[in-house]
Amino acid sequence: MTSPVRINLKGSIGARTIFRIPRFLVKVGLTLDDVLNDVSPNLPALPKDADGYLVTSLPEHLAGSLRHSGLRYVERQRYTRRYADLTAGYAAYLDRFSSKTRSTLLRKHRRFADGAPDVRLYRTVGDMDEFERLARPLAQRTYQERLLGAGLSDDLARMRALAAEDAVRAFILFREGVPAAYLYLPAQRRVLIYAYLGYDPEFASLSPGSVLQLSALEMLMQEGRFDRLDFTEGDGQHKAVFATGGVPCVDLLLLRPTMANVLAAFAVTAFDATVARFRGIRDWPMVGRLLSDLRR
Repeated sequence: MTSPVRINLKGSIGARTIFRIPRFLVKVGLTLDDVLNDVSPNLPALPKDADGYLVTSLPEHLAGSLRHSGLRYVERQRYTRRYADLTAGYAAYLDRFSSKTRSTLLRKHRRFADGAPDVRLYRTVGDMDEFERLARPLAQRTYQERLLGAGLSDDLARMRALAAEDAVRAFILFREGVPAAYLYLPAQRRVLIYAYLGYDPEFASLSPGSVLQLSALEMLMQEGRFDRLDFTEGDGQHKAVFATGGVPCVDLLLLRPTMANVLAAFAVTAFDATVARFRGIRDWPMVGRLLSDLRR
């Protein structure tokens, strides 16, 4: 039987968390292969001490099948589960961009460095020591680390174990010998997972994240070891630009119908609906200023 884990149901605006409601949930996450093959999740038996399930990356058209489970159904977010096909070759990958986008990406490459950007690949056990040594100080300066504590994994032993199985690829972009950005991609069989991307804010005007991402994709396509790069749950402009495909997905809460869970479901549903309404009118001057203040 799968043990539940404590998960905070958050009401957030940008990086600011307004409230947290702790629940003990069994997490059921679908892999990219599950999503692409329309695999409906097989929910494990719910332990007595669990409040319910958190199901992530469920294809939208399968969500209705879970409404009749006898549990409180709460939709948390909708997004496109994006991925990049690594099998078609780099030239074909570039051809999928509009001429304007392709020109912009290649111009960023040229602007970052004279000639090809200095991007180094790390994949062996020894490489992971060097990657961690160089990327760790850089990660501490990223907004992901400062705001979310999620700049880079601190489990070097795990990095080394994955490297021993040829199940990780990591990259660092250098500018004049100085680390400017890093990308860390563990693997599940022939699919790489978009786990960590960060860059030094000092180089933000040079788009180091985009420069590194495109360079890494070129190197991975040339290598031919992996089939896809999975951009995982959630969405954003960076993922939308570099992905070659995607599947509309939804994250769901399925909660036991206890009073505490009903109140928690009401709170997160009402908050999400309110934030959605505010987003619809964020161009109004007063509302825009309010949301900017809350996001800080």
